[in-house]
Amino acid sequence: MSTYETAERLLAANRPNLVRGATAVPPWADPPGNPMEIASPDGKHVVFRRDCNLWIRTDGQERPLTTDGDVDHDYGANPDYYMYAAIFTKMGLPHAPPAAVWSPDSTKVLTHRTIQEGLRLKYLLSPDGLRSKRSALPGDEAVQLAEFVVIDVSSGAVVRGDTVPMPMMSPIQMKWAWWAAGAVYYLSAKDGLSLRRLDPATGEVRTVVHETGAGRILPGQHLTLGPAVHVLPSGEVLWYSERDGCGHLYLYSDSGSSQVTSGPWQVKQILRVADGVVHFLAVGLVSDDPYRGTVCRVGLDGSDFTVVTDDGLDHVVFPGDAGFLDTACTTDTPPVHVLRSWDGEVLEEVGRADISGLVETGWSPPERFCVKSADGSTDVYGVLYRPHGFDPRLRYPVVEHTYLNPFVIRVSAAFDAGWHGYAAEALAALGFVVLAVDGRGTPGRDRAFFNASYQDMSAGLDDHVAALRQLAATRPWMDLDRVGICGISGGGFATVRAMLDYPDVYKVGVALSGVHDFRYTDPAITDMYGPYVAALAGLHSNVDAAERLAGKLMLVHGGLDDQVSPDQTYRLAEALIAAGKDFEMLIVPGSDHVFTGYETYVHRRTWDFLIRHLNA
Repeated sequence: MSTYETAERLLAANRPNLVRGATAVPPWADPPGNPMEIASPDGKHVVFRRDCNLWIRTDGQERPLTTDGDVDHDYGANPDYYMYAAIFTKMGLPHAPPAAVWSPDSTKVLTHRTIQEGLRLKYLLSPDGLRSKRSALPGDEAVQLAEFVVIDVSSGAVVRGDTVPMPMMSPIQMKWAWWAAGAVYYLSAKDGLSLRRLDPATGEVRTVVHETGAGRILPGQHLTLGPAVHVLPSGEVLWYSERDGCGHLYLYSDSGSSQVTSGPWQVKQILRVADGVVHFLAVGLVSDDPYRGTVCRVGLDGSDFTVVTDDGLDHVVFPGDAGFLDTACTTDTPPVHVLRSWDGEVLEEVGRADISGLVETGWSPPERFCVKSADGSTDVYGVLYRPHGFDPRLRYPVVEHTYLNPFVIRVSAAFDAGWHGYAAEALAALGFVVLAVDGRGTPGRDRAFFNASYQDMSAGLDDHVAALRQLAATRPWMDLDRVGICGISGGGFATVRAMLDYPDVYKVGVALSGVHDFRYTDPAITDMYGPYVAALAGLHSNVDAAERLAGKLMLVHGGLDDQVSPDQTYRLAEALIAAGKDFEMLIVPGSDHVFTGYETYVHRRTWDFLIRHLNA
């Protein structure tokens, strides 16, 4: 088997490809159900979107719950930034699932009216014609908004609540709005962070908790897991805060607030709150690796803190009423899946991974490493993949597989390499030493580490360079005269930025779907770095620094990318041409942000470019 065939096998094993023009069931769709409908808890009704309105079906009879929706005021819709139109088309679906959540008693539905009037239009050119998306630019007064709406499904009564900015995706689908204690609660990130209560009968809104401070004030560092905030039936609130320098839980009641957890570690996810006890996933408790997740419990009064999974492994948990499904592993320890009671007792082993087929490809687990950041004192972690057929007597070209996003960890502490890791494993099969690292400014660590990227889009790149040099100092088989870099989205930005800021280190790069000038992208992206300041965004513009390019660069972008519009790559290409710089560019006309259906072609072009210019 050729190295290319091995690399393609590793890609296919990690991420199924969608064939262009074919349909596939999306990963979140339960085959027996309909992903375009949301069933009520009692199973008697479903709600769905139709013609910009929310509809309900009961016993086969359909009727509208709203009638005033239009293209600029669409009920239950995501903003255009997050519509993933090209991806959903490939899946055979008309749009994303509706943003709606039922009340526990199945009598009411919480949704929002998506307001997108007065926004700029961006255009995407496909082989089939011209498409448009509504999009604000950073600093615009007109932005995407969500007006909360509660609908009584029996009477049809509509109660309208607050209108909040919605630059990225629905607050309902982000789990920033939910039912609890007989009311609707939602989070607002305006002027700090607030938890607000919406009375579903009157529409009255009041603030329950409000926190301000310097830097980011968020309900957790891992936004894909939902907020680490919980409203108890009593109306008391478990609140996440980093006010003491680490991410911990605080209990708010009418009589005041008290700290529930404390120590030099972080709460990552609330798993269960019952009987005066909160179970949660923490990071920072394993001395060997602060990114490994540990299940813990503590009383709501802060008493009886207990580590439930005290084995030093990384734990990913799916909670249930009587217990939880626990997947435990490390970077080089395959996962074991067990059912546990909430006191940690193993009830049943569900399964364990068989990696024999993976090993047969020539794969070996990456080395998990810890080095010092560019400041010389902060620990940063990453993984290093040795090439297949590794011989320490040889010298190998190095490729950094990068991603830069303040809310995403590039390197998983688990055996599963994660969404970004699959491409790194394929590069190792092609004969590269592959590096991936999480520098300062990324989640999973204390407040100071996390906030390094506050209003700094390039934060942590100097840590990547420091890691390369420290690793090579004790590994002579790493050839630092042949270093490349590649990445997608935030990794596309980081690829170009690294080549511009460190041309003596990074000689070759492939930047896919990159944001190259934050002044001309969606506020959803700039908001991740804090309040928008045009002058600061300009300091991190790859376009303005294009004349500094010294290495070999290939730019890749999807023509139908509705997350990071292809004008980002066009702007950089124009600046490179004006500066007299040679580069290659690949536009994939029918592709979305992540090249769905085009993965094999785009990866092959990436590999060819790196092999050719790094003499691999």
